[in-house]
Amino acid sequence: MSADPMTPEAALPQHDPSTVAPPAATTTSGNGSPAARTPIDTGVDGLRAYVEEGGVAVLVLDRPERRNAVTLAMWQGLPGVLERLAALPAVRALLLTGAGGTFSAGADIAELAEVYATADRADAYHAVNVAAEEALAAFPHPTIAVVHGYCVGGGCQLAVACDLRFAAEGARLGITPAKLGVVYPAVPTHRLASLVGPARAKYLLFSGELVTAARAERFGLLDEVLPDGELDSRAMEFGRLLARRSPQTIGAAKAVLATATLADARVAAAPWERESRQAPDVREGLAAFLERREPRF
Repeated sequence: MSADPMTPEAALPQHDPSTVAPPAATTTSGNGSPAARTPIDTGVDGLRAYVEEGGVAVLVLDRPERRNAVTLAMWQGLPGVLERLAALPAVRALLLTGAGGTFSAGADIAELAEVYATADRADAYHAVNVAAEEALAAFPHPTIAVVHGYCVGGGCQLAVACDLRFAAEGARLGITPAKLGVVYPAVPTHRLASLVGPARAKYLLFSGELVTAARAERFGLLDEVLPDGELDSRAMEFGRLLARRSPQTIGAAKAVLATATLADARVAAAPWERESRQAPDVREGLAAFLERREPRF
């Protein structure tokens, strides 16, 4: 869960912020010129968003003084912010990152004593936490977690809910409820096991240990690991590439891959297949191929 899914900030190893690349996305376009950036008002303290040229939205966990620990208000506000970004016609991909050289230290430990004061409060907190995770997983466009520094507990929960995860070589990742006695909810547990397999999910959940980016990549927890200074530009480049791909193809793939059985996959694919018979994506893709040009989906 996210309630711990966090490790108390003081328990994290200290690091030198000067060794970690800034997490904000690159501000140059593909030709090296300054890229347009449109700020989006999230209305939530600790969440900052903007849209870059090329159809890529960037959502920033923005509490660097607390290593981007996620507050209850942030968990509550995340679904609405994601809905607002998804509704923007210009947005075709989303990067999730953290400010100040850290992705996120997890849930805000300062709130947890009150959260766990009663069973009802704990149940309500877990429900809000899982709703935020599921809103991120259900975002209609491809999502990439861009991980600098520590990605722990609830932060790792959010990263796992993204479609892809790119990290800097110096990143450290872990899921730490076993250090606090918190029962990790079924939704993030199942999502983690689906990503890395049951054995590695057990390793991460049972031990609560932080693993290096290289080991996380071997686990299947990360898709790309890059030098710290190259991560942001690579993530933005790949986000722009995904934004140029067919939203119909990507949407169908996301819907099918979110299912657990072949029968459910067929049900999920059916409306996309019906729509594809009328939608212009296939005609445009074939025309672009024959004309040797980039398709304009």
